[in-house]
Amino acid sequence: MRFDEKLIRLRKQAGWSQEELAEKLDVSRQAVSKWELAQSTPDLERILAMSQLFGVSTDYLLKEEMEQENQPHDEERSECGRLVTMEEAEAFLRVKARTADRIAWAVFACIISPIALLLLGAAAEQRAVTETHAAAIGLVVLLVIVASAVAVFIGCGTQTAPYQYMEKEAIETAPGVADMVRERQKAYRERYGRANVAGACLCILSLVPLLTAAFFTENALQLTAALSLMMAIAGLGTVSFIRGGIRWESMEKLLEEGDYNRNAKRSNTQAISTAFWLLATAAYLGYSLFTKDWEKSWILWPVAGVLYAALATVVNGIYKRKGYKS
Repeated sequence: MRFDEKLIRLRKQAGWSQEELAEKLDVSRQAVSKWELAQSTPDLERILAMSQLFGVSTDYLLKEEMEQENQPHDEERSECGRLVTMEEAEAFLRVKARTADRIAWAVFACIISPIALLLLGAAAEQRAVTETHAAAIGLVVLLVIVASAVAVFIGCGTQTAPYQYMEKEAIETAPGVADMVRERQKAYRERYGRANVAGACLCILSLVPLLTAAFFTENALQLTAALSLMMAIAGLGTVSFIRGGIRWESMEKLLEEGDYNRNAKRSNTQAISTAFWLLATAAYLGYSLFTKDWEKSWILWPVAGVLYAALATVVNGIYKRKGYKS
């Protein structure tokens, strides 16, 4: 095994990005990139620093014939990971970009799905329509919208299924892949920031229609319309978060950074996150359909957000005590 291959493996086993390693060695990220692409070699001072940093001998770093004696144990070797070629990385990024919009709008559809039921329920209170007809039509609309969104989720999941290993397993990228992804990440960073700002502003401003209506009217239909508008605006904010987030996370997966570094994969926090939000969604739909109190059941989402933050803190603390780093 050549020096560049050993450096890539050791860095990823430590869960560091090229920037993080460069900072520890007091060099530029470009220097680390050139080492990993075998375009240059570090000086003796950096070799000694890497030896101490990774806990391996200088002989292991420099001599191919010393590999068998000094390479990491079997458990560490097994984490070298599946090789991701340039073609596969580009195909993955294309698929994630294509499905990001579909998933975002499918989530938006789920958020606004109760609006017809809410408006018809308010109309029934004013005897504009019978309660039976209001409930029947509202539930049909809700179920059709949710079913359509689920179909989109399943379709997108089918397209991304071949790349699921990137979320759960250690990977190795072919030469040039990391630089390609970093260039795209750099170009996308400003757009990603704008998407997060837009999402946050829309979610905050979504309260304006409901608060305004609460001050100026007591009419049930008008209040329900304001609540529906609030849900639509919050849904648009969610669309902005998801569209930007999926694209950004796809690049983090290839670089094994953020929530997708090797230590995070080892701790399996992604599975915990998925299970939590599936349970939260089931609780929301179950409570809302059983009580038909859609005007109050939305409070479950901010509560779930607080609980999730607490759960994440506890889980990360447990794994850190076991020797993992998230």
